[in-house]
Amino acid sequence: MTEPAGETAPEAPEAVEPEAPAAVEPAEDVREGAEDVREGADAVPEDADAAEEGDSAEEGDSAEASGAETTGATEGSEAAAQASDTPELSDAQAELAAQRELRARIEARKAEKEGPVASGAKLSGTAAGLLAAVRAVEGGAAAGSAFYEVPEPAPPRPAPEAAPAVTVRPPAPERAAAPDPGTATAVREVLAKGGAPEALAEQVAATLGEGAAAALLDDPWQLLSVPGVRPEQADGFARALLGSACGPDDPRRTVALTVWLLERAALQGHTALEIQAVRAGLAGHGVPDPESAVEEAVSAGAALVFQEEETAEEAPEEDEEAAEPVAEEPAAPVLLGLDRYALAEESLADALARLAKTVTPAEWGGSELERATGAHGLVLHTGGEASRAEPVALAVAAHGRGLRTLITVHAADGRRTPDAAGVHVVTVADLLSGAVGPGRDEEGSLALDLLVVLDAPQLDVETAAMLVESLPDGCRLVLSGDPEVLGAPGAGRVFTDALAARVCPRIASRVPDPGPLGELVSGIGVGELNQVEAPGKEVVIVPVRDAGEAVHRTVQLVADSVPRAIGVPSEQTQVVTVGHGGSAGTRALNAALKQRLNPGPGRFGGYDIGDRVAYAPAPGRTVTGTVLSADAEGLRLRCGDEALLVTKERVETELRHGWAVTAHQAAGTRWPAVVVVLPGDAAAGLSRAWVYTAFGRAERHLSVVHGVDQALARAVAEGIAPERTTRLRPLLEGLLATPEE
Repeated sequence: MTEPAGETAPEAPEAVEPEAPAAVEPAEDVREGAEDVREGADAVPEDADAAEEGDSAEEGDSAEASGAETTGATEGSEAAAQASDTPELSDAQAELAAQRELRARIEARKAEKEGPVASGAKLSGTAAGLLAAVRAVEGGAAAGSAFYEVPEPAPPRPAPEAAPAVTVRPPAPERAAAPDPGTATAVREVLAKGGAPEALAEQVAATLGEGAAAALLDDPWQLLSVPGVRPEQADGFARALLGSACGPDDPRRTVALTVWLLERAALQGHTALEIQAVRAGLAGHGVPDPESAVEEAVSAGAALVFQEEETAEEAPEEDEEAAEPVAEEPAAPVLLGLDRYALAEESLADALARLAKTVTPAEWGGSELERATGAHGLVLHTGGEASRAEPVALAVAAHGRGLRTLITVHAADGRRTPDAAGVHVVTVADLLSGAVGPGRDEEGSLALDLLVVLDAPQLDVETAAMLVESLPDGCRLVLSGDPEVLGAPGAGRVFTDALAARVCPRIASRVPDPGPLGELVSGIGVGELNQVEAPGKEVVIVPVRDAGEAVHRTVQLVADSVPRAIGVPSEQTQVVTVGHGGSAGTRALNAALKQRLNPGPGRFGGYDIGDRVAYAPAPGRTVTGTVLSADAEGLRLRCGDEALLVTKERVETELRHGWAVTAHQAAGTRWPAVVVVLPGDAAAGLSRAWVYTAFGRAERHLSVVHGVDQALARAVAEGIAPERTTRLRPLLEGLLATPEE
């Protein structure tokens, strides 16, 4: 078996104590907490049902958490207990509403300046008919499908004399107002009538709004819009309310199922799906006529249809007699998508093209990256962890030229960002929330001349659209990151699509990651699981026979072996595993680690002072921290250098124990020591990107609790993560028609 070398457990007695393996059961006094949501396309199902359906780990957890049977009457405390784990996304809805509002303001400003032009998506045949249906209903202006011309280059602005300091403001509110009690009461009555868990009332009211009860009575399948509810549960709810008045081809059902399929695809990273895949999904849920069902969803405005224009290259003229028949290129696939992602991708493409075309080229000296940034408005930079110093050096040099410069990162972890020498470093989330930043003008643009984005692969399409739309004409943008890591936790693959479009300079770093860990991770990136020399125990392999032994060895490594043999304390050692569920998932590992490292009754909503936690203030954002105290308001945390309050009503949905996290949660952050846990049942969830990301989180030491035999080597050699279906690449190619090699 090919293994990343270093030392195996028998050869490294100091790193692994030869204690008798014993399965560690989760402590009864530790409450599991709610699961984080939307970790990306490659998350692993935690149960067989989720695996068969192709759901992500987070969706599997949501289905399990909300799995109270909605087809019959609920039974008191059991139904409430099942529903209590259903993740609430009112904070995410508030964030999305804020994003849409800002995008609307920006689009209105553009419309005043230049006016709309015809859509860039040209359709024919079936696609044309579907789009015509949308336009017939919506008066010829389908939301999310309108393109705008790239504005003419703006006159160059004089460089400021000095870069301003970052302005610190109070953070913007992250949660929407709680639903009206009367609305929740009315919804509770409807849920009880349909046999659904009444504990879902608050979430249904928050999702559907003030008229939620009436909406459910009129269209029971709107229950599918609540995260965690599955089609068979919504069907049972509808039968209980409507009786024989509903059937499998009910238009309300087919429209709701179409939207549900597209939302589930977004959890896996897709911004759209091929129309045939949607039809197949509908057929799998018993829809008699999937083609008509898709047309119904499009005509109702619930989904949009797209077919990107293919750019035809002129063939050289040849003698007619000598010419051979040329095979006709297949037409671009017809895609179906939701308005929110269509708007985000089109707005992002437009904003990137605007930056590329409005910058005033300048001759900058220095590195290849500096020269490219001086001459272009949009530059892409790729490389591993060591290469992060290059875009930081670029920002420092630009700051020295008097440009207003800012660096953004995915996670607030100062250890990962080299010395920026006066250039402020903030997270993307904090910048967009208004908590920090250089301020905005009357049109909503940030006062910047250069924005350097590290961890660019972690940008989902909606976040990226918000960020790039906020940049003024003439601002330079550098997107930097490692294209081999797991993709963004939300829908889209912004960095990958921008690289593939070849519409701007792409600078590849030549700086290798140092040491045995760098050698190991670099090999994984090209599909090779190499033996590496690790004289300082930088890499240690710990073979295990089953999941129980994996949990036992992990606790032993974190609590004893790594602190004693490597010198890294437990609080600086992070455990990374494949999923939340299973006998060696984050739940089981966190329960065992709490029992060893910070035992307690969980007297504060399942947590104790000193517990290590993973805090998810919004979908796709996870930070680790420690519980400092608890009071009447909620739990107070220390996350890096920041003190946070998680109110009582948010603890259950936004907090969970964090000694062990998934690779998606860990992406964008590094720790001095990392223990990667690979139990036997994790083999199906491994891919090259997963292994690359998990192993790459370690700065000084990596322990691999290895129980997957040859599956690890196969995953590295052959485990290519599924492609995400997106539209950004052709949109960029259409707007920036002259590629630059």
